[in-house]
Amino acid sequence: MLLENKIAVVYGAGGSIGGAAARAFAREGARVFLAGRTPDTLDKVATDIRSAGGTAETTQVDALDEDAVNAFADSVAERTGGIDVSFNAIDIQDVQRPLMEITAEDFAQPIATATRTQFLTTRAAVKHMIPRRSGAILMFGGSGPQTVPGLGGFKVALDAMEGIRRQWACEAGPYGIRVVTMVTGGVPESLPEGFAAKDELTASLRESTLLQRTATLADVGNVAAFVASDRARTMTSATVNISCGAIVDY
Repeated sequence: MLLENKIAVVYGAGGSIGGAAARAFAREGARVFLAGRTPDTLDKVATDIRSAGGTAETTQVDALDEDAVNAFADSVAERTGGIDVSFNAIDIQDVQRPLMEITAEDFAQPIATATRTQFLTTRAAVKHMIPRRSGAILMFGGSGPQTVPGLGGFKVALDAMEGIRRQWACEAGPYGIRVVTMVTGGVPESLPEGFAAKDELTASLRESTLLQRTATLADVGNVAAFVASDRARTMTSATVNISCGAIVDY
């Protein structure tokens, strides 16, 4: 098992991406602590994990609240002895419109959300990883060089996350802590039920790939578990690209 006896915290664990990672971490042996704002969705993921024989606990946490994030991480570390893996997959509240049509507030919102939450949750985990001189930080939403019109501040927020990844990797690396972003190019399974243009968007995402298929939630979980494990011990300050070729690296 890739993560046997590891302690993993997942923010946004009630969502499709966070839930996929949490289930995979638990399947690979981690004790998983699920954080999010909606107890019902967290409980569903926790139930799935327990039904499969894993270990999961839930806590209602606003990942933009500095005190709440610090208290959550401190509580997990106090109870378990530390934190081995931290994965943040919260919704960054983006509004996607052409730049000439979007308000300044809507443009800035995903940038502020992404940078604040990734900074807070990473710092809270690194605090407890430093004494152990090991740990893995995963950020969901890395970016590539391409973009398309009409994204508002969304792509800018993803680019900012890559900058945060590089800075944390630089400063936490001497303590054996790895920092990695994951980029998918879009996961159709993560689209909410009833999404009006789901079929059209799914087809568009598939057509933009080189493999003529898109990443699945299972792919997200499997890769996240590998990257969080010691088998990826040489990987840091990097973007893991599972976009099926939709996003071509520099």
